[in-house]
Amino acid sequence: MTTDNDVQDATALRDAMTTAVAVKCAEWGFPLPVRVEAAFRTVPRHLFAPEVAPDKAYALDIVVVKHDEHGALISTMSAPEIQAMQLVQADISAGMRVLEIGSGGYFASLLSELVGPTGQVTTVDIDADVTSRARACLDAAGYPQVRVVTADAEYGWEANAPYDRIMVTVGAWDIPLAWREQLAKGGRIVIPLRMKGITRSLTLERVNDHLVSVSQGVCGFVKMQGAGAHDEHLRLLNGEKIGLRFDDGNLADPHKLDGVLASEPAAAWSGVTVTPAEPFPDLPLWMATALPGFCNMTVNTPEGEDPGIVSEEGGRWFPYTAVQGDSFAYLSIRPAGEGRDEFGAHGYGPHGSEVAQAIVEQVKVWDRDYRGGPGPQFQVWPIDHPVEVLPKSVVITKQHTHVTISWPEVGEAVQDQVAPPIQSQ
Repeated sequence: MTTDNDVQDATALRDAMTTAVAVKCAEWGFPLPVRVEAAFRTVPRHLFAPEVAPDKAYALDIVVVKHDEHGALISTMSAPEIQAMQLVQADISAGMRVLEIGSGGYFASLLSELVGPTGQVTTVDIDADVTSRARACLDAAGYPQVRVVTADAEYGWEANAPYDRIMVTVGAWDIPLAWREQLAKGGRIVIPLRMKGITRSLTLERVNDHLVSVSQGVCGFVKMQGAGAHDEHLRLLNGEKIGLRFDDGNLADPHKLDGVLASEPAAAWSGVTVTPAEPFPDLPLWMATALPGFCNMTVNTPEGEDPGIVSEEGGRWFPYTAVQGDSFAYLSIRPAGEGRDEFGAHGYGPHGSEVAQAIVEQVKVWDRDYRGGPGPQFQVWPIDHPVEVLPKSVVITKQHTHVTISWPEVGEAVQDQVAPPIQSQ
């Protein structure tokens, strides 16, 4: 039985969480509007996380909902600061019709608060366990008006279309035609879109025959299931300890990297420094744009075991990697004195030194032209339409779309916002 003390405790936890979320989002450049903050102070988040204690439900962290048979996360309640950022990106008004791709219940209840009694919220998920749980939690929290649908969200939900907002709360590799067709005129799609293994929460609006970003934020989400699922191409090195993951594209001849880690590593250093706490979210995006063969490196070794790659003493490596033929290199840092670290790269293979130097040169370009700037613009074009390719841009071809990442000319302003790196899903 719920007591008055339980209600008071939950209210205090909810208020503390909302205050912390507001501070975090303001730091990222997404200050909370009054209506969004009010929604967070109203919705009882703990009722959507009955598996954990209330203090865990109101922490700035994810709540695990479901694992697959291999133990991998397939459903979570996202960290509240990420949910708040997406709501700021969406700019939702009373009376709007909203489709949520990926259910959990809590985010749908926030949406319901924002659209009010004259609006409509539909939440869709492929997993019947997830939608059943979401329906029960929504009813318990007092949101029976939210429509919960069990279906493959790759196809949207035409019955309640068109939508003023489509909110995607799972990691998506592409934007299917159904979402664009079900978007109302003047509508927005807010989506964690994965590009070359890097995810950004994009606010996309229709411009003529394509979609254009008006804001971006750093985020991480569990991957989409069903027809929209996309597996990375994985090349294992050193047994299964090191993996190179290609999210868009693949190696032309993977066997050229056979035995590459047996070579002596070559290091190159840039002279570009950061403080240990300083975020640099645009650097991997710039590397993905500028470096052919960009991919992400993963290390799978027990804690304390040497994975077979190096970094300087006191430094560390990052997953951002470039492959050229029979060689590859990855971004790294080393201590540079006075509380600063220097960017560099370590390379392996016959041309590892050259690949490392290529990374270092692009670090210098980023530092000179884009560091602390507004970031790139993203555009999404239908797969059967010609793409307008701008200078300093890369085109990523997916199943349904072409995605372009375009950087402003030096001194040119764009409107995108960038949040600092976070580790939330």
